[in-house]
Amino acid sequence: MPANGNAGVVPHDTEFDFDFVVIGSGFGGSVATYRLAEKGYRVAVMEMGRRWTPETLPRTSWSLHRWFWRPKLGLNGFFSIRYFRHVTILHGCAVGGGSITYATTLLRPPDKVWQTGSWTGLAAWQTEMPQHYEAAARILGVTENTILGPADHLLKRAAEEVGAGSTFYRTSVAIFQGPEGDPGGNTFADPFFGGEGPARTTCIGCGGCMMGCRYGAKNTLDLNYLYIAEKRGARVFAETRVVDVRPLNGTTDGSDGYEVRTVRALGWFGKAPQRVTCRGVVFAASSLGTMDLLFHAKENGFLPRISNRLGKHVRTNSESLLAVRIPRSREDLSKGVAIGSGIYVDEHTHIEAVRYPSGSDTMSLLTTILTGGAPGRSRIALWLRNLVVALLRHPFRTLRIMQPFGWARENVVLLCMQALEGDLDMVWRRPWFWPFGKSLASHGQKVTPYIPRANEFAETFARLTGGTAMSMIPEILFDIPGTAHCLGGCVIARSPEHGVVDHHNRVFGYKNMYVCDGSVVAANLGVNPSLTITALSERAMSFIPPASQTSWNDCAESCDPSFCPA
Repeated sequence: MPANGNAGVVPHDTEFDFDFVVIGSGFGGSVATYRLAEKGYRVAVMEMGRRWTPETLPRTSWSLHRWFWRPKLGLNGFFSIRYFRHVTILHGCAVGGGSITYATTLLRPPDKVWQTGSWTGLAAWQTEMPQHYEAAARILGVTENTILGPADHLLKRAAEEVGAGSTFYRTSVAIFQGPEGDPGGNTFADPFFGGEGPARTTCIGCGGCMMGCRYGAKNTLDLNYLYIAEKRGARVFAETRVVDVRPLNGTTDGSDGYEVRTVRALGWFGKAPQRVTCRGVVFAASSLGTMDLLFHAKENGFLPRISNRLGKHVRTNSESLLAVRIPRSREDLSKGVAIGSGIYVDEHTHIEAVRYPSGSDTMSLLTTILTGGAPGRSRIALWLRNLVVALLRHPFRTLRIMQPFGWARENVVLLCMQALEGDLDMVWRRPWFWPFGKSLASHGQKVTPYIPRANEFAETFARLTGGTAMSMIPEILFDIPGTAHCLGGCVIARSPEHGVVDHHNRVFGYKNMYVCDGSVVAANLGVNPSLTITALSERAMSFIPPASQTSWNDCAESCDPSFCPA
């Protein structure tokens, strides 16, 4: 199996190439890799994306070939957008998964999330999870944000205006920071792992977290979980896309192990198909990637026992993306950390101030003038009317806020999330425009992106700052929410009639097969999910015995003999 297409598999005397293959290196996959390697297993990580360094990261989002992930178009970056009928999903693709491009915000959800959804009552979640949150926070280097930028102060001012000033908080972030007021840029020997980790540099507050940190301050997974796992012997195969997983020797439950088939992820030609064998598999390819693989394997008869609940209960954190642009702002609104603060405008509605670094203006191409009203044709008509009126009354100002250049410096993105139930399904079918194969498609009732309280807050924010409130174009034209927090599709449940994995993250119907990513989450969290995905994966790995003690007979707890024979 080539890593970056250059190295072959190290031969083993044993029957299998590896003990475990982990598919994906994001928050779930990195935890699985580290904990399995720590327990003495031989672990391989198959990661579709590239391995990035501070020298290779793009300086701005205009470097599309190094920022955007569309390898068939020659765009080999780490940020991807997938469009569905019901939702637009933003996600990362790299060694380190979404940690390369995420905003480093690591928050715990309210306790009520453990009392909703299919995981209710399956474990003493509120008692068990704190220790796993603490383990995750320790390795990720979570700390309270000490760098409040101009956008954070504006968010606090607007919160006070609407009577929510007392809810303002500094985010918990995975960033190496100096004391408050320190300008940053100071390099220290490993401050987290007693000398086992790399040297780190304190944050300078450039706002570049989502473009990839070029200064060594952001605690990405390749600098903690994966870094230590590789020192323990785990092997990371970058630019390697898994296309098939199937049981060995024709077994129905994987008791004889698995073969994992891969191809080179980049370019049109020279796919270099490979095959490795292993005793156990951890799917951690993100909710979309894991659903893709499992639907494909089930459809083709490789993993027919996968529950028919695959693709059900996909959640978006009930999000809406708004913004306020302040033309010729006196202050550079891009300064700070990507998400430095947040507020609660009511018990269900959570808003964070988000920024991109100066010069990274491409996301402005998806924004337009804020428009309220019920979704549908009437809202589109109202948007067109508002746009025409704005152009007639204030032509220069309107054109100024619609053009992209200077957007990051003048703009505050308002990320609104709600901890309210609402989901959709993903199905596996042939798209009308491509009859040669099947792919994921969304299905069911739309989760509306229109959140009146969020719109009202954006208007208040704009009025106080002299700016203009903005919406996302897909939300206006197609009533399609955008989210960076796609969850569910392989949810934790008590049986295969209700979900895909049990409360130990074991796949129903198969032995030594696990899912450790956002697809197992069974409720809307209402906050950024990265810490919860990490903690759930920590919990799942805690049940796997050390390599010297394993019987390779781990099966979902609630399986009956006909579904998962002993």
